[in-house]
Amino acid sequence: MPVKKYKPTSHGRRGMTQVIREVDKLKPEKSLIIKNNYRFGRANGTVSVRHKGAGHKKLYRLVDLKQKKISVPGYVASIEYDPNRSANIALIKYRDGEKVYIIAPHGLKKGDQILAGEKAKVAPGNRKKLVDIPSGTVVYNIEINPGAGGKLVRSAGASAKILGKEGKFAILELPSKEVRRINKECYATIGSVSNPEHENVVIGKAGRNRWKGIRPTVRGKAMYPAAHPHGGGEGVSDIGLIHPKTPWGKPARGFRTRKNKRTEKFIVKRRAK
Repeated sequence: MPVKKYKPTSHGRRGMTQVIREVDKLKPEKSLIIKNNYRFGRANGTVSVRHKGAGHKKLYRLVDLKQKKISVPGYVASIEYDPNRSANIALIKYRDGEKVYIIAPHGLKKGDQILAGEKAKVAPGNRKKLVDIPSGTVVYNIEINPGAGGKLVRSAGASAKILGKEGKFAILELPSKEVRRINKECYATIGSVSNPEHENVVIGKAGRNRWKGIRPTVRGKAMYPAAHPHGGGEGVSDIGLIHPKTPWGKPARGFRTRKNKRTEKFIVKRRAK
């Protein structure tokens, strides 16, 4: 997909880029959309999640992350834009008339056939158990628990690689370079996620982030002492600490916050800092 560069007709346009998505410009399937009532990061009017608020109205597309129809072939009716995610989505029509949205893999085209199950070929868009996928294959939309639906590797351009199999586990290298064991009975979709050019987008102006519901971030040293550990001082002053801290007083750089000991045994190699 090409990346469009804008002419510097204004300060906001200078350096701005946008991915020209190769999608079908259609209205979403009515039966697969719901109204999304956003809370804008507020709980009873109090900010519970910082830097969230407002943004453009969006209808949520119901994406099938499980691809429950096993051994039932479907064909791609259209490749569509989804305002709620960085990847494109594909509208799949099955032989029995059911329609679903899936996260589209890179290279999937209108009219292609997809299949889920043991009989499916190792081809982009097909979904199989990890035990049936050869080592060295790239996959996405990976389950953590069998039957729970895809949880890992769903953003634009992302993919994980199957390094091998060990007992009842498959060993995968995730996009973060973390190497992790996952149950071989979990399903994954073959290929990499569509819209790989997404990472090359230059926002260009603050307004584009406001459309997405992202509010401004203020520097800690610009605040008063009660609001942030870096606050206080006169004018352009140092933070006054040996190491930078978060607003809650924890180290801001290189401090590992992972505390899920229950899943520690599944990690073979931690991601890089």
